[in-house]
Amino acid sequence: MAAAPRAGGLADTVFDYAEEDPHRIALGRKGADGAWHDVTAGTFRDEVLALAKGLIADGVRFGDRVALMSRTRYEWTLFDLALWTVGAQSVPVYPTSSAEQVLWMLHDAEVTAVMVEHEDHAMTVGSVIDRLPRLKRLWQLDAGALAELVAAGARIDDEVVHRHRRAVTPDSVATVIYTSGTTGRPKGCVITHAGFMFEADTMVGRWHPVFRSRPGDEAATLLFLPLAHVFGRMVEVAALRGRVKLGHQPELSARALMPDLVSFRPTFFLAVPYIFEKVFDAARRKAETEGRAGPFDKAVEVAVKYAEAMEERAFGTGPGPSAGLRMQHQFFDKVVYRKIREAMGGRVRHAMSGGSGMERRLGLFFAGAGIAVFEGYGLTETTAAATANPPERTRYGTVGRPIPGTTVHIARDGEVWVHGAHVFSRYLGDPRATDEVLRDGWLATGDLGSLDADGYLTITGRKKEILVTSGGKSVAPGGLEERVRAHPLVAQCIVVGDDRPYIAALVTVDQEAVEHWLAMQGRPVLSPAQLVRDPGLETEVRRAVVAANTAVSQAESIRTFRILAHRFTEEHGLLTPSLKLKRKAIETAYAAEIDALYH
Repeated sequence: MAAAPRAGGLADTVFDYAEEDPHRIALGRKGADGAWHDVTAGTFRDEVLALAKGLIADGVRFGDRVALMSRTRYEWTLFDLALWTVGAQSVPVYPTSSAEQVLWMLHDAEVTAVMVEHEDHAMTVGSVIDRLPRLKRLWQLDAGALAELVAAGARIDDEVVHRHRRAVTPDSVATVIYTSGTTGRPKGCVITHAGFMFEADTMVGRWHPVFRSRPGDEAATLLFLPLAHVFGRMVEVAALRGRVKLGHQPELSARALMPDLVSFRPTFFLAVPYIFEKVFDAARRKAETEGRAGPFDKAVEVAVKYAEAMEERAFGTGPGPSAGLRMQHQFFDKVVYRKIREAMGGRVRHAMSGGSGMERRLGLFFAGAGIAVFEGYGLTETTAAATANPPERTRYGTVGRPIPGTTVHIARDGEVWVHGAHVFSRYLGDPRATDEVLRDGWLATGDLGSLDADGYLTITGRKKEILVTSGGKSVAPGGLEERVRAHPLVAQCIVVGDDRPYIAALVTVDQEAVEHWLAMQGRPVLSPAQLVRDPGLETEVRRAVVAANTAVSQAESIRTFRILAHRFTEEHGLLTPSLKLKRKAIETAYAAEIDALYH
């Protein structure tokens, strides 16, 4: 368990790192030439200090709240640490936020300055700036703001910055992170320097096989999660505090991500299940195109069996892989698994998954293929992970045990309650909402779950998402949706049926996977309108639904479904930036399609 910090704040990490090991490579920065350039701890410290001086010169004061609206990139982390250096509080804003969302967050947080990435963001802020009287400054990264600030700060003495930095205490507010707002208006979670330090140090200490460097093989991670999300932010802090080389990639899509994984060559990364699904599906399609679908599927079976046998040995319920299974595993490691690892840079040994549930079989496959994926669970209110699977005893299909220093309790109604030093302090300016979830230091998460005999947590649903049919049957939609999505042609699934006679579903398809599926049958590409009426596709989706239904009772099963022509997107307000479904928005947008399922 990490010790509670007694003094200082998060920015001290940068200055201590540079003092101890100035020539060590701390970050990788992608240049305009597309190549990665090393940044030493000493250089990063100098850049943070120079920017901090510029912020002071431009009027940022201790305790000010400053918004950061950008994709995941090097400058985000630079600004974050510079703000902490001068004792300011960063307020992340998702780069895809609408003008109304931006207005709400900047107004609610009483933001005095905002850093945006490019002109589109500047225009979004500009469209509501007349309603933000406290907002005094707008910096645009792609318009040279960084250089201007550094130049402005050249006349400021270093000691002025250090006086600000030394005034920061562990109890000082580090950041206000707004919840993703799947239901209702986003709330600002107030998180202290101590909370972030405890979370990051606990993860680095307990999961040392992940964060630790080996001789001649320095630990490195490529961060592609949004830095406006607490999960991505924890990676940023943990990498710097754990002396792990940190790179940034701005797009959360497999197509954009895979080339950077190959060039940056991380030893581990943190992702959402969607990324692991896409990596697996791409490998499966490639094998099928090359006429090797049979051997690939056999390799999958061997990987899953091997990982299951290793899991049983870890828990003392089995002897481990048999000699025959080990031989098969060695064979497929050379012809299949190694290629999957090479597609992710060739050095990846571990990964962490969060944000939503990962199918057990997928986790087992990656473990068997040589990449141990540790699934965890947390919220903005818990400063990222509250539970995670321990490296030596991973139980696939669960979100693991409470991290050291954390206690998890299941309330009578099945709600998961969490207690620990990383639990947030309050919702900004909303004592009523705070009192609803914080009770004597315990956080009522709103999630439903169960603990097994070994203390491993399984999340079964969300209280606000439970559907109650007109027959009185309560159904948690999440598990059903995950099982339907396990089919390679399915992109998304939303289960409906609240106050209806039975459960039904809306399904969207993965366009790339469908095009491959059609090509393998020698069929031409179909338009979205043709696809939704295609009998063959309907048969495939029905298989996915039938497979999902085997895990639930008849009353909880999906009776009918409809394939939609277009995916749910963040741009249309149907997904959160962390790719969670906005149920109410989807049900409103597709009210006619849902009604048709019941007539």
